[in-house]
Amino acid sequence: MPRITMRDNKKIYYEIYGDEKKPVLFVLNGIMMSTLSWKDFKDQFTKFFRLVLLDFRDQGQSDYMEEQYDIEIHSDDLNEMVEKLDFSKINILGLSYGGQVAEIFAIQHPEKVQSLVLANTVGRISNYLSELGEAWKEAANTGDGEKFFKLAIPFIYSDYFYNNNLEWLKRRQKTFKNLLTEKWFDGFKRLTSSNPEFNVIDEVHKISAPTLLLASDKDIITPLEEVNELHKRIPDNEYIVIKDAGHASVLEKPKEFLTAVIGFALKNN
Repeated sequence: MPRITMRDNKKIYYEIYGDEKKPVLFVLNGIMMSTLSWKDFKDQFTKFFRLVLLDFRDQGQSDYMEEQYDIEIHSDDLNEMVEKLDFSKINILGLSYGGQVAEIFAIQHPEKVQSLVLANTVGRISNYLSELGEAWKEAANTGDGEKFFKLAIPFIYSDYFYNNNLEWLKRRQKTFKNLLTEKWFDGFKRLTSSNPEFNVIDEVHKISAPTLLLASDKDIITPLEEVNELHKRIPDNEYIVIKDAGHASVLEKPKEFLTAVIGFALKNN
């Protein structure tokens, strides 16, 4: 299992798939995700890209932290990984929390970004999103995966998806009972606490790479009003709205999601 040792001796887990001659696509997870979350999408991505999946600190198979940190630590980790893996330029798909990390990285290291996809991503933490994060932490404090699902997950999916996939969601709810451990909950709470002051709205004009803003019309976590602000401010961007999907657009509408991401990245390589 490949892991890269960071400047503070913490290890970041990563996986690489695909042909070395193809353009490199880094995928940055949402806050409740890990490399395992992308298992059903690897084949589609590797048709066109050399795919790099990674777990942030406090996620999946990367090292977990003992103290609180700021979200910028992940941008520093990404930069270190890019250098140690000897990539000069990368394409980035950042989803939700991973999109926030991607924004920071693209602002700090514009010369290293070939193209950028910000999927269901905000440029700032609004009061509503801050309070939602607090609610998620309260749900995590139960230490019960099934209760956490009941309390936190309905915000993630659209009402359209719940109305048409309730049995699948109930089965998934049961799996959370065993999947979510005390270690997972502790890491999740630190991740959720890492970005209360996050706000790059006045800096996103520094993003120079072609950027795709991928939003969903039923996303209450990343409402269209917030994505509109990024659309106004990022110099070279395209904007696609997936219909009848919530924050988990990658799971609710995978075909539309993959078509948009792959088509955009290929066009800009």
